[in-house]
Amino acid sequence: MHDSLGIPACFSFGERQTDEPGAAVTRSGQSVFVSVYRTKLASHCRLITVTWCKNFLMHGLSISFQATTENEHHLCKVELKPWYFWRKQGSKQFIVDGRAVDVVWDLKAAKFNGETEPQSDYYVAIVCEEEVVLLVGDLKKDAYRKTGCRPTLIEPILVSKTEHVFGKKRFTTRVQFMEKGKFHGISIECNNGSGSDSTIIGAPFDTQLEIKVDGQLAILVKHLQWQFRGNESIHVNKSTRVEVYWDVHDWLFGSGPRQGLFIFKPVSSPPSLLLTQEEENCGSVENDNTGGSSSFCLFLHAWKVD
Repeated sequence: MHDSLGIPACFSFGERQTDEPGAAVTRSGQSVFVSVYRTKLASHCRLITVTWCKNFLMHGLSISFQATTENEHHLCKVELKPWYFWRKQGSKQFIVDGRAVDVVWDLKAAKFNGETEPQSDYYVAIVCEEEVVLLVGDLKKDAYRKTGCRPTLIEPILVSKTEHVFGKKRFTTRVQFMEKGKFHGISIECNNGSGSDSTIIGAPFDTQLEIKVDGQLAILVKHLQWQFRGNESIHVNKSTRVEVYWDVHDWLFGSGPRQGLFIFKPVSSPPSLLLTQEEENCGSVENDNTGGSSSFCLFLHAWKVD
């Protein structure tokens, strides 16, 4: 079941939508930022996917809900063309498993600052059974006043973020590895050891990969043509260790737009928490396993273009 706003969404251009938000990235040339949350909705623990898209003309927003059956999803879409001022604030209601779910948004003053996802002055709220089950954005008081509903008793968990970015040589993003932790800047750059600006294909054997966190070199991979896949462990602070995985095979041996995949998985010591039965059932803690691995994971798809 698909229930949309009746307007094109996330720059689909009439193409058939797929389950993978980045499936049409190379065709549309758009940047994509996907956040997946886990929370309780309509009496079931579900995944809610919030997707922001950006191309040279506009921004787009898509929200999908995991259904109780594998082949059923619920989808809400918004396209923010500059001349669609009335679409920057609104709401949509539809039915999930017999219960009314409202998506309420206010993006009329949202500041993107050149990014795919808004940085401030906005909210997107999902309401079910008089509870705000998910609230994205910084205008939280405005969202609760607009919806007239209370916050959910089970805190939503950010499961993963997936970002598709384009560039020629250097790729950057910002990420919050741990809930309520600080944001860290990540920079990825691929060049050869001599420091020239030659392309990856046909570059000398000292091609290397640099991954920096907050401006500091965290990983240096030399002779990349022999180590185009690998992983290392880094520390971003005293208590947080991050496992970093990379696969840049297509950067070296592909043609056209070439994708490099980077995965950042934080690992930390699990805190001692007392949980309610509902929280245990929904897994509503950030560190939700005995191995100390955080539930969060960042997937960065870096598309290298000539």
